[in-house]
Amino acid sequence: MSHSTEPKNSQPLQSALPSHTLVQRLSPHDWTLGGEVLHYQRCPECAHTWYFYRSFCPSCGFDHPEVHTSRARGVVYTHTTVYRAPDARFRELTPYKLVLVDLDEGFRMMAQGQKDLLIGEQVALSFKKIADQQIPYFEKI
Repeated sequence: MSHSTEPKNSQPLQSALPSHTLVQRLSPHDWTLGGEVLHYQRCPECAHTWYFYRSFCPSCGFDHPEVHTSRARGVVYTHTTVYRAPDARFRELTPYKLVLVDLDEGFRMMAQGQKDLLIGEQVALSFKKIADQQIPYFEKI
């Protein structure tokens, strides 16, 4: 078992979005493809779990990570309120809450959330159309 953080197949990553190969392994319902399902990956070699699609394990370099469907529930790790929008599409939404959530499967994810969410609260993921795109959104359970 290799401990390199480089992929064993040595192909460079182009973006955080699913590659063509990973898209073939995802459900067409994954939120990054316009659906309402959250997928994550797990390495069968070292059991590392992560979110953000990669063609290899960021822990050990194994080049065939498994794709799983999340239950989409977790606990708020931290949050911040955004008062200055990144672009004009989000300006009318300000102020809005961004949260980091530790999901039950063992990975952390950032998304928008209810304005009154607090650290330690149990949340569930839903999806909202914001600024003409479907995005993940956490709400209290």
